[in-house]
Amino acid sequence: MGVADKMWDALTTVIKMNDKVERMAGSIKAQQEKIETLTERVIRLETALEIALARPAGSRSPTRRIENKG
Repeated sequence: MGVADKMWDALTTVIKMNDKVERMAGSIKAQQEKIETLTERVIRLETALEIALARPAGSRSPTRRIENKG
């Protein structure tokens, strides 16, 4: 096997590796978006839970409305 063949093999290997890296980057980006969406949902759930637990025990009724004085 000559030097040119070794260089060609090395070049094709690098091209294949680059393709794999690009595909993995796309997968990682998609996973990151899913994680961020789940994080947002957890934050909303925590907020709702904290609001519900902060209410006194006797006032578990639906939200109270402020009367319009106008």
